[in-house]
Amino acid sequence: MSDLVPLSQARCMPRKGQEHRLGEASVRELLAQVPDWELAEGGHALVRTFAFPDYYRTMSFVNALAHVANREDHHPDLSVHYDRCVVRFSTHDVGGLSENDFICAAKADLLAG
Repeated sequence: MSDLVPLSQARCMPRKGQEHRLGEASVRELLAQVPDWELAEGGHALVRTFAFPDYYRTMSFVNALAHVANREDHHPDLSVHYDRCVVRFSTHDVGGLSENDFICAAKADLLAG
């Protein structure tokens, strides 16, 4: 990922095959750009819980994130609750994390404000 383009402004690209899976050094470098996210599942996924004051705001975030995911063609796993949404990104087609996961994580951060 180029340092000239912030993750939140980058676009996802189709990623298939293990050659697109990020190595540990790249994961650590990109993780620093989305500091509220955590590695999960042995470093194969990014996870963050977004908290909201009520169900309406939670669902507004979920719907906005669904729009972004559709536009980027990169879809998270979501666990939706009354006052929070747990978002999990992983690129199944590469067997772990790709740049797309970090791009979408940054875009989710922007949505949450």
